[in-house]
Amino acid sequence: MASDDYTAFLARKAQYGAASGFAPVFDLPALFAFQRALVTWAVQRGRAALFADCGLGKTPMQLAWAENVVRHTNRPVLVATPLAVSHQVVAEAAKFGIEARRVSNGKIPAGARIVVTNYERLHHFAASDFAGMVCDESSILKNFDGQRKALVTEFLRTVPYRLLCTATAAPNDYVELGTSSEALGEMGHMDMLGRFFRNEQHNTSTRRFHGKAASWRFKHHAQVPFWRWVCSWARACRRPSDVGYEDGPFVLPPLVEHEHVVTARTRREGMLFDLPAVGMREEREERRRTLTERCEMVARLVNHGDQALVWCHLNDEGALLSKLIPGAVEISGGDDDDAKEEKLTAFANGDVRVLVTKPKIGAWGLNLQGCAHVVFFPSHSYEQYYQGVRRCWRFGQTRPVRVDLVTTEGERGIATNLRRKAEAADRMFAALVAHMHEAESRRERRTTRPMEIPPWLSSISA
Repeated sequence: MASDDYTAFLARKAQYGAASGFAPVFDLPALFAFQRALVTWAVQRGRAALFADCGLGKTPMQLAWAENVVRHTNRPVLVATPLAVSHQVVAEAAKFGIEARRVSNGKIPAGARIVVTNYERLHHFAASDFAGMVCDESSILKNFDGQRKALVTEFLRTVPYRLLCTATAAPNDYVELGTSSEALGEMGHMDMLGRFFRNEQHNTSTRRFHGKAASWRFKHHAQVPFWRWVCSWARACRRPSDVGYEDGPFVLPPLVEHEHVVTARTRREGMLFDLPAVGMREEREERRRTLTERCEMVARLVNHGDQALVWCHLNDEGALLSKLIPGAVEISGGDDDDAKEEKLTAFANGDVRVLVTKPKIGAWGLNLQGCAHVVFFPSHSYEQYYQGVRRCWRFGQTRPVRVDLVTTEGERGIATNLRRKAEAADRMFAALVAHMHEAESRRERRTTRPMEIPPWLSSISA
């Protein structure tokens, strides 16, 4: 089959999601023009994803979308959030004059319109009670274990209206977009892989196989149809100009990143000099071997009068940092929800100078623009790094934000991997935005093209 013929064949086979929504019945005056445009599209779409960057106002957009569904159906909408964010959503709803209630036990109060809970409590609720559901920071779905991810996906399956919101839709690889597609009921993850991708290692599992992870690459001629398909159910926005509006106050101050390579006091056994760690086991050993040196470096970096946010991964890191940094407050996994909220609120209000915690606890959804200094121990998760930095580097930040990445010689590979994933994420956003504009251009051409009167009708009218 010739190349042109094959391209035409793919075009005929293309499946773009069908709209199942309705015309908006509610407008939130507080929305910026670009936010209103995204909400309008998502309401009309019915089941949609908004891949909007941190600080672009996903919470008011979610609330406006949910209020539209409530008024259209006269039934409640469920908003599922990460653990530390549910209180913030309720507070923002009150600020905008929208009724939202936080519920954890699954018992919906009489007359409730928008119900807010965290993902860990979803099993207490029944999907049949809701006309719509918002998944805040939906990218965390891929981080859930199989059972919990299946629970969320199954819950969504019977909810008529669905909205997914995240700034990091596919932080590691394009194929992670299949999680969002499946949650929206567009196309199953494995179906998506089979249609648009080929596995270069002949392994259909995403788990490690003979020491290597499955490697998916676009099929020949499949890249453009793939992005067009994604754009049929998702919108990407890192700045208002991505959707045709002026950036205005959303132009952020500079982000200044520094990498600090710590020298270990002791060499690895049998080594004359440090080499990059290979595999998860060696990386864990590297972190524990250099614990003191890395924490001492962080203590020196935050030895100033301003606030600093420190992200770590190990319990021992958090404990030692709390000892080395005067006045530091740690949020650990052992803290209950009320204690976590109290410490986060104190930091946000400026009552705590240095906050130490883990990305999996507080890297999603929080607004910490009062802080302009972030310190990070590296991991392979670009999503955690991006989300952690964006707690501070977001709309409302008025100062340049400094990011210090503290690594060792053995962790050079981790830092390199983070940079690779950052470049891939930039390419994905660029592709989504380009195809969004292309789709809009095609729509405008269809709607503005002058009507052509056939010759036979012209002759009759003459």
